[in-house]
Amino acid sequence: MLNRLRMARTRNGIHKMTQTDLRKEDAAGEDIEIGFFRPEDAEGIVALFRSVYGEGYPVRLFYDPAALTAANEAGQYYSLVARTGSATVVAVENLFRSAPCKSLYEIGAGLVLKEYRNQGLTKQLFRFVFEDWVPSQAGIEELWGEPVCNHLHMQRTVGQFKHIEYALEVALMPAAAYEKEKSAPGRVAALSVFRCYKPRPHRVYLPKAYEQELRFLYSAMNDKREILLSEENLPAAMQCRGETTVFDFASVGRVAVHAIGGDFHDYVRELETTTLNKGVSVIQMWLDLGSPCVGAAVDILRKQGYFLGGLLPRWFDSDGFLMQKVLMDPDFDSIQLYSDRSKHIFAMVKEDWLRTQTGTCGKR
Repeated sequence: MLNRLRMARTRNGIHKMTQTDLRKEDAAGEDIEIGFFRPEDAEGIVALFRSVYGEGYPVRLFYDPAALTAANEAGQYYSLVARTGSATVVAVENLFRSAPCKSLYEIGAGLVLKEYRNQGLTKQLFRFVFEDWVPSQAGIEELWGEPVCNHLHMQRTVGQFKHIEYALEVALMPAAAYEKEKSAPGRVAALSVFRCYKPRPHRVYLPKAYEQELRFLYSAMNDKREILLSEENLPAAMQCRGETTVFDFASVGRVAVHAIGGDFHDYVRELETTTLNKGVSVIQMWLDLGSPCVGAAVDILRKQGYFLGGLLPRWFDSDGFLMQKVLMDPDFDSIQLYSDRSKHIFAMVKEDWLRTQTGTCGKR
């Protein structure tokens, strides 16, 4: 396969393509090119999302060509597409910020047109992003993604590009998002996978309730951490500070707790009242493992029915810890997992869900 890669640095320090980086022929001999977003791709990306999800994809940006173009021009999103010689968009991957840390980017919202699947387009897009483009970007130090667990294809693919599983988000996506392709009978789980490009050694504090689980998660990390136990009480003189995002269609609320204060119990109670009034079925709480009192916050959450999600490297620049609460029984039997590591994470998460729902969260 011909690899034509030529870059030019723009004013904002981000490389952009000056010509197509990859070109291949599909099974019918049609020429396929892979490259960065062009304004004329916007309508094709919208058509691609509609072909796969109908109107069910929760990120409405992908149904608005003008907004998608503006997001790419502003650097909020970096869309990479595979297009035919007739300029039909047949596959897309997107790179964007979704975590508090500005050096951590998510790779996601990736689709391949049904007629062009099983031709290696996703792998070619990933190869360019993971191996060629990201290593040259000074502002991108870590990537993460959420391969869904209603099939194994994406889990298998990202594993080939050095991504490591660190968390399992149960019941993340609603079944309605997969209604058009009928690939999920209920809410869909997702793994959280990460790849480090620039190491950042730092100190982390492990909640005692999850010391064993976190040491397992850290055991595969290709970066250094000074690991201590979290033994401090909540700081009485400090108030909690956080940011909540509610995804209405998915019925998911995500809370980034930037500062853990002495009012954490009241903070969680008020937060739940607000989010539940908005129809949220899943609450994800992101805690900073750089805080010496994170363990005390975790103990409060466990008593409120929150359970293990996993480790989030570089989430706050320091590492994050995911705890989650769901208002239904997760369909653990429908979760498909590829690697032995992901299956071990699954076992830890399910066991902790059982503990926290049956009032035995203080027992090990």
